[in-house]
Amino acid sequence: MPRPRTESKPCPKRSARRTALTAAAATCAVLAAGTPIAYATLGDGAPPATAARGTAYVETRLFFGTERPDGGPDVTGRQFWAFVDRHVTPSFPDGLTVQEGRGQWRDSHGVIERERSYELILLYPASEAPTRDTQVERIRAAYERAYAQDSVARLDERTLADF
Repeated sequence: MPRPRTESKPCPKRSARRTALTAAAATCAVLAAGTPIAYATLGDGAPPATAARGTAYVETRLFFGTERPDGGPDVTGRQFWAFVDRHVTPSFPDGLTVQEGRGQWRDSHGVIERERSYELILLYPASEAPTRDTQVERIRAAYERAYAQDSVARLDERTLADF
């Protein structure tokens, strides 16, 4: 004769213990899987196998906007390159890089301006920095005057260069 079926209620202590053990096992599995990756990204603190190459240089970046705050016409590509030929190349004849872009900034009246822009990158030996600083400032001032600009942004970074 079959026994009558009785439903047993789970023991709250066993259920809680089982949940805790499952959570602990899952945590250990995640940590075990992630540990090699974490240690690999940390490195051992040793310097790179190859020595740094190059000579001390300064990289100067100038950012030229093309909209005129006085409402005049935007600076054209032809005007910008004429400016480079006249004001930049004589001081930096060994080379330069120009990149076209789009940017935004808050003008002197608090208005956010979005405009076509140019980034001029100059690279020169760190030993020439005092002389080059004067030349860079002349370029900035000339562009501000010529095209009624509030500012030409400047960014300087020391770096190593090898040619």
